[in-house]
Amino acid sequence: MPTDIEIARAATPRPIADVANDLGLQDDEIEFYGKLKAKLSLDVLQRRKGQPDGKLVLVTAITPTPAGEGKTTVTIGLAQGLNRVGTKCVAALREPSLGPVFGQKGGATGGGYSQVLPMEDINLHFTGDLHAITAANNLLAALLDNHLQFGNALNIEPRTVTWKRCVDMNDRALRDIVTGLGGKSEGVPRETGFEITAASEVMAVLCLAESVDDLKARLGRIVVGTNRVNEPVTADQLGATGAMAVLLKDALQPNLVQTLEGTPAIVHGGPFANIAHGCNSVLATRMALKLGDVCVTEAGFGADLGAEKFLDIKMRSAYLAPDAVVLVATLRALKMHGGVVLEDLKAENATAVEDGFANLARHAENLHKFGVPVVVAINRFATDTEAEIAALRHLCAGQNLPVVLADVWGKGGAGTEDLAREVLHLLETPGRFRHLYPDEKSLRQKIEMVAKEIYRAETVEFLPAAVTRLSWLRRHGFGHLPVCIAKTQYSFSDSPDRRGAPAGHMLTIRDVKLSAGAGFVVAYAGTLLTMPGLPRRPAADNIDLLPDGNVTGLF
Repeated sequence: MPTDIEIARAATPRPIADVANDLGLQDDEIEFYGKLKAKLSLDVLQRRKGQPDGKLVLVTAITPTPAGEGKTTVTIGLAQGLNRVGTKCVAALREPSLGPVFGQKGGATGGGYSQVLPMEDINLHFTGDLHAITAANNLLAALLDNHLQFGNALNIEPRTVTWKRCVDMNDRALRDIVTGLGGKSEGVPRETGFEITAASEVMAVLCLAESVDDLKARLGRIVVGTNRVNEPVTADQLGATGAMAVLLKDALQPNLVQTLEGTPAIVHGGPFANIAHGCNSVLATRMALKLGDVCVTEAGFGADLGAEKFLDIKMRSAYLAPDAVVLVATLRALKMHGGVVLEDLKAENATAVEDGFANLARHAENLHKFGVPVVVAINRFATDTEAEIAALRHLCAGQNLPVVLADVWGKGGAGTEDLAREVLHLLETPGRFRHLYPDEKSLRQKIEMVAKEIYRAETVEFLPAAVTRLSWLRRHGFGHLPVCIAKTQYSFSDSPDRRGAPAGHMLTIRDVKLSAGAGFVVAYAGTLLTMPGLPRRPAADNIDLLPDGNVTGLF
């Protein structure tokens, strides 16, 4: 069986100019990055302002397991399938981070015959967007430390500084550091640390900004800490806004690529859904909606994380609404949620499918709370048996959930035509989209609503640091913002070991952080870290460059 990279190399992609031409893009609306990649001008939206939008389809998933769910692969396969059945579809995806590529999770370009191309470029540097975000983030950090060194005219209290440096790599040694050591000329000593670039507020700002002016306004609102009378200090006050915007000038433009079958894909932005809001950029989504009849997009990790944040943060910020949701699962993952260990997943076990179904059912029930129609997509594996499939169909029928099998890895778009037709059927009957909570609820109430309605926690404990910061946020006028809960992706609870559908647990909020530029408040649940570490045997061990310039070991 060929690997993902072998399948990608065997493909003959179309020149990206042809893909752009099929979308009706004008020559001055695209900037080529070689033959297979291009940046899209923001004029794409300006010139199509009066045109109607296409339909918006969100692809999300059950709680992830080591067995794999394949949400991005299904997203790409569905986009291909929709085009095969005669619907003009554009995919909108996130950009991969180098951290997972060289760590454990892998890339984010799909798999098998449902991939975006060029997969090596997209997974390794792409058009440099994440590096530009890293540079802008670290420029603000450098200007902040420089301000402290030369007089501190803003009276910043160094111990309150929350702004960290970032790097697009998993590096646990950088989580907690001390800067400014070495004497007076080396800066003001203070404790700080690094985050992975996907967790940087600059990443969230880029993904939610809708124009150059909006980008600059959001950058300027970033709060880096407080002064000695406990008032917020912003990037604008440090004079950082213009220079940061310059570094992000090209990164603000979405990237156009294609799938293995030539379906257009706009790939832009890459926040993680466990420590950030987990969605591609608003600009990319808006462009896909203007250029196609249907935009298929995805949100990171399970529906309790990426989908909730897509629906409560991204849709609220952009004044958009989804028309349908695809909930991805695999029988393998359901069996793991039903108690089967990874080594035994190949053995038939319909009972474990039934036991693990509680996880899928809860995600579906949660999504219906937002007033959107849902279809379950089963990403099929060769080891799936008819008895397991029958058990799942029976369970879905009992919940009035449409369910469709999809062979996205092995057949690409041909394996998702049934799913594409079911999605089109759902689009014929619009839902009545609503957010989980209104703006006027307090931050504490919003956190409790997500915890109880989505995670099914019985109680929420706010540790002293979180209580103090929530009070400060309310006093300084940030109480209207939505909340972004940073939580393990492996469980509805804040404990990664609790698979299935745990209920009645306590969610612990240990701290809260303001992301004023992005326009939300991050609440940290459990012990989740914003700088991941590499596993004992990282994927980097298998990656190499051959004399002919080809990369090996990349999936």
